[in-house]
Amino acid sequence: MTGNPCARRLARRSALLLCAVAVLLVQTLLVWNFSSLDHGGGGHGGARSRERREDRTGGFNKESPRRKAAVRHQLQADMYHSHRPKEKVHLDKNKIFDSNSNLGARTQRHRLPVQRTLEKTQSMLGSPVLRPAPVHPPSHNHTYKARSQLPTLPGPAQGSNQDPPFYQTVRPASPPLPPSLEPRKEPLQCEVNGKEAISALSRARSRECRQQIVQVYCRHKERALMPEQVPRYCPISGKSTVNAPWDATVVPDASRPVRLVFVLVVHGRASRQLQRLFKAVYHTSHYFYIHVDQRSDYLHREVLSLAARFENVRVTSWRMATIWGGASLLSMYLRSMEDLLLMDDWSWDFFINLSAADYPLRTNEQLVAFLSKYRNMNFIKSHGRDNARFIRKQGLDRLFYECDTHMWRLGDRKIPEGIAVDGGSDWFLLNRPFVDYVVNSKDELVGGLKRFYGYTLLPAESFFHTVLENSVLCETMVDNNLRLTNWNRKLGCKCQYKHIVDWCGCSPNDFKPSDLPRFQQTSRPTFFARKFEASVNQEVISQLDAFLFGPYPSGTPGLRAYWENVYEQETDGISGLSDSRLSHYHVFARMGVSRAAASLQGRHDDNSCRFTAMSHPVSVHLYFMADQFQGYLVRLAAMNRASAQLESLETWVMPKDHFTPASPPNANNRLQHIQVGSDWDPKERLFRNWGGLLGPEDEPVAVQRWSRSQSNLTATVVWIDPTNVIAATYDILVDASAEVTHYRPPLNSPLRPGAWTLRVLHHWTLLGQTSFIVVPLEFYRQQLIQKEDALRLHNGPPRNSYMEQSFHGLNPILRLPVSLSAVEEAESNSGLTGVPLRRWLDKLLEGHWAASDVCSLGQSACPTMQHCYLTTWSSASPDPKSELSKPREDGRIR
Repeated sequence: MTGNPCARRLARRSALLLCAVAVLLVQTLLVWNFSSLDHGGGGHGGARSRERREDRTGGFNKESPRRKAAVRHQLQADMYHSHRPKEKVHLDKNKIFDSNSNLGARTQRHRLPVQRTLEKTQSMLGSPVLRPAPVHPPSHNHTYKARSQLPTLPGPAQGSNQDPPFYQTVRPASPPLPPSLEPRKEPLQCEVNGKEAISALSRARSRECRQQIVQVYCRHKERALMPEQVPRYCPISGKSTVNAPWDATVVPDASRPVRLVFVLVVHGRASRQLQRLFKAVYHTSHYFYIHVDQRSDYLHREVLSLAARFENVRVTSWRMATIWGGASLLSMYLRSMEDLLLMDDWSWDFFINLSAADYPLRTNEQLVAFLSKYRNMNFIKSHGRDNARFIRKQGLDRLFYECDTHMWRLGDRKIPEGIAVDGGSDWFLLNRPFVDYVVNSKDELVGGLKRFYGYTLLPAESFFHTVLENSVLCETMVDNNLRLTNWNRKLGCKCQYKHIVDWCGCSPNDFKPSDLPRFQQTSRPTFFARKFEASVNQEVISQLDAFLFGPYPSGTPGLRAYWENVYEQETDGISGLSDSRLSHYHVFARMGVSRAAASLQGRHDDNSCRFTAMSHPVSVHLYFMADQFQGYLVRLAAMNRASAQLESLETWVMPKDHFTPASPPNANNRLQHIQVGSDWDPKERLFRNWGGLLGPEDEPVAVQRWSRSQSNLTATVVWIDPTNVIAATYDILVDASAEVTHYRPPLNSPLRPGAWTLRVLHHWTLLGQTSFIVVPLEFYRQQLIQKEDALRLHNGPPRNSYMEQSFHGLNPILRLPVSLSAVEEAESNSGLTGVPLRRWLDKLLEGHWAASDVCSLGQSACPTMQHCYLTTWSSASPDPKSELSKPREDGRIR
């Protein structure tokens, strides 16, 4: 080639530049492919777009501190749009997605290279690592090959007539795999090129789950996963229009009253609320079959004790770990139905599912009278909206798969032809013929829909509806599940389940006393309502209970008190506690021991009331009085120093409120209270971490409560650590009608232990402030902390920087002098272990908690020690409203 050398060099540079641009384009397309994944909306019509957040940055301007004294971020919580700083992202070696989003891409600085992630995923699957296609010619179809010699996958857990007694427990694999995932002889080979499937593979934790995701995806791609057409057997077109009105004058047919089986699906730790529900619905003529979630061992122990006392109560011999929206919930219902049909000694007419959050609105006799009149009907609530919109909102046209206790979204799919898809509430009353049809029918409708709903989000909200509407029993459908549900979409649709499902859904709210008039509505028959939660509001349950069964006698103990277990050593083990909780509980136990010793009133030579706490706490309860949190009840084993005998004590430790409004008071000050804690529940507007127990690695949330006004205001929130370092500051726009605002700043961890301060200001004028404690850890990984770990966890974040921005320029404006002595003290404390660490811990918490009382659960050598049964506060004190007695002659307990 001839020509000007400069021109040749220019041509070569152009070619190289073109290659580089092509490579950049391909990489950009790959990154864009990941970052453009969208949310769905579903679960009770909750399609909500992910809120778009802007980042605002700026510098500290010494000449104009009121304009932007530091990098602050305007946001609006609860009822307004937010403009927040980027939240902290935790990098996980198996994840490339934001920890606060189930599908959204990470920020650029935390995003792993796409090809490296795919290679790693293939390696985990045991597949060969495939490189991207050559740049020349450019390819826009970037996939990777999932060649898998997949091991045999476990089949569905099978029931057996030889199962252990119903009060015993057996733990099978949960949930069982759908029938279409039975092992096949030939290996699967397909290109996993769907962005949602790739996303699921990158986030799944276990190798087995990733293998199952590949298998589901490939079979779906082969069109072998689920039916494309299902027959309809209903003789009528459209939905049944059967009406079943309520007639209060109807009395049950004494010769043929229906018998009911209540299937109680329970989880958590609210055993007393469950017992109260059981008392309200119990009758000797009916049957009770209870499934306790596999992760709720404490509740399972309590339920086994309950079942042992009643002949018509049984507990499933198997347990599943069901999740919100998961296919496991449908599997659990179908297996329960199969069990019940095999029980020859239980002759029942209706299947009714309840949770511990339900409560009856009418008596057992009224329910029996109503169902006896409509014994051939099935009561199930339909969505009542446009069907196409329901399918889209519910995600029925998307492929889901459950493993690793997560519902993974894997792509799109088509609704089977030939049927009308229906759905609504997953709470229903079904008669025995329909239950038998669903469990035992071998026709194409039931079999095809079981396959289809094995890969469906919220399947229990649609499977029974769709089967019933398309079956020969379609004319038995009554569009009413006889329930009243407390829907508040404004508060209940917060995507609170995004950590377990690739979707946004809605959840009902708890009832409050103000909702009582709704229970009297007569537009349609209602026999149950949900949700009720005694730890949120017990008064509404008591009022409803009194309306149905009459009030308890005056002077009945414990009527306004509520206790809920949060830790039990026997069932949870020490591994069931976080290091922060364990450290708190040990301090609370020592407070109780000190409280007992204080009763000696200066008699230093008397050791009869001096104790030494032994080992870890035995149990911990939450204590509420009149729907107000009163503190923790910690039960411990302690050695009496005088008798050298081991005694069982329980101490009540109560929090102190450190909120102080601005002084002097200002009539225009809307700020009513400030709280700091973790596990904020935006639906019920409370902290689930009662008392705000925070450790160095927790992520605190600040919540402000406001009175309503005629105008908006902008408030500034400032977080100050124990050494006067300003950890974060941001602005919040408080709408005139706003009552609650909240925000979790993305603070770098570990947080420095000690007393923190949170201030709320308006135009740099103080509205109010509070202090809260970040405790140093006495235990790390359930063992006494060693100096190396203490120095790492108790010395604050790296470079003393809680955020990327520095706010030290605000110290003069907020009058926060840098205290050299406070810094030196914090550095000295960071290395403490053993007794000095415990002294520091005790001193910190004594300023924010107080031991109100202590009692003994047995005989005590301490003369001033009262017995726990004789107190009003102990978890061992009488609680008649939740205690179970033998049935009366009329068959009822309540």
